[in-house]
Amino acid sequence: MAKNSGSRNDFPEIFGKLSEYYARRRLYTALDKVARQDEPFRVLISTVISQRTKDEVTEKASKRLFSRFPTIQSLAAAQTKDVEECIRDAGFYRTKSTCIIQIAKIIERRYGCAVPDSIEEMMELPLVGRKTANCVLVYGFGKAAIPVDTHVHRISNRLGIVSTRNVEETERELRRQIPRRFWIGINELFVLHGRSVCRPISPRCEICPVSELCAFFRTGKSGERRSSKGVSSGRKGVSNVL
Repeated sequence: MAKNSGSRNDFPEIFGKLSEYYARRRLYTALDKVARQDEPFRVLISTVISQRTKDEVTEKASKRLFSRFPTIQSLAAAQTKDVEECIRDAGFYRTKSTCIIQIAKIIERRYGCAVPDSIEEMMELPLVGRKTANCVLVYGFGKAAIPVDTHVHRISNRLGIVSTRNVEETERELRRQIPRRFWIGINELFVLHGRSVCRPISPRCEICPVSELCAFFRTGKSGERRSSKGVSSGRKGVSNVL
């Protein structure tokens, strides 16, 4: 018998099924790969590069950049044109290049080359908003936080865990409803799931490991070829991502 959906009590099972599904396929996001280097600064810069940029491009651009500028000090002293050359395949690369150098200079001078581990301090850096700061907490410091992008927002609403209009509301509700022990893994799993299965248009519900727990699937909406509504994507420019 199909189980009821839309309950916060289902989340441990949802988390477990998605974890097993993606572990078997050995799929990881670019940020998760950077996180294995145990260097918050690289996670921060890679997250800035990732804004409006595909994962594979982010990964390659980050490797080129850190190969040429491996430390905060070297990046703080870099010329803009040299950083642009490293990340030119990324979206808005000129704006990002200028801001990346500024970030390195601020961290070098204000924080003694140590990335701050508070959201408030990180959000004072150029191109760093709440999502980016949460990503650094999770992937850079291994601290419990919930970075919410359009994938996390969409999937949380489709599953029936939340009923929210934007990413800010979604983060607040997830923090309120989901046990803290799951926070650190939500972004990685939901981003992977949103890219490969629970897509904005034509989600692949027939192969979804959590379809029996999904309100979207149970109400029959999965057959509709349309994108999710109610999220402001901020497509006008890189500064709207953050």
